[in-house]
Amino acid sequence: MNLRYACIAATLAFLVPASAALAADGDAAAGETLFKQKCSVCHKIGPGAVNFVGPELNGIIGRKAGTAAGYSYSDGVKNAGFDWDSEKLHTWLTNPKAMIAGTKMIFPGLPKESDRDNVIAYISQFKADGSK
Repeated sequence: MNLRYACIAATLAFLVPASAALAADGDAAAGETLFKQKCSVCHKIGPGAVNFVGPELNGIIGRKAGTAAGYSYSDGVKNAGFDWDSEKLHTWLTNPKAMIAGTKMIFPGLPKESDRDNVIAYISQFKADGSK
């Protein structure tokens, strides 16, 4: 019986998407610092967050791209046709303009993978209502 459960656990571990691993690799505390330095100029997150220069980021994981209520997205983002996950955010934070042509986001990206991992770990904590 234990062998059966061990096999199930091993199978489930194999099926966990790489995007979940990306968020787990980051340091949320370091990500908070980076978010405040690099992202908060345009984006808000947490309780009471509202759209600013960019859309608020509460509950971004699992949210369809281009759908934050009340924010005016570029056509490219509105028509992206995907839900945000850690992998998509990693690509976006590398170079937003390369991922979606015509985006209004002027941020050039975070060149260091560890910085991207940390920011993703931080923003992934927040639910749609701004709570952790």
